[in-house]
Amino acid sequence: MFSRLADQYRTVVQDLVMSLHALASSLQKQGIVATCYSCDDGQGHDGHGASFVAELGDQHLVRFLVSDFGISWVESRNGRELVKFEGAEAIQELQRIATTIQERATTGSTPETASR
Repeated sequence: MFSRLADQYRTVVQDLVMSLHALASSLQKQGIVATCYSCDDGQGHDGHGASFVAELGDQHLVRFLVSDFGISWVESRNGRELVKFEGAEAIQELQRIATTIQERATTGSTPETASR
């Protein structure tokens, strides 16, 4: 049972890594500073973790880390940490931000103009 659960978690991590790369690419196309770096296990297997960072304007930064060790979300403004989530809550925050950015893209506003 535990081996199956470990395999399922690894699959979730791999799916998140792919999604983070796609999100970073989408944000970059919208002119938003975003990066996603993948980690591997040292044996050439990609997808074992990633670090995603996006600057949403007005000194607003989000970081999403995913690995075999866990999942975390940190949101900061002006260099100060505002909120930190882990696990499922971190994934929900990522979805919230992705949805917000997608809505902005369809209305043509940018993070800077939308926050004013």
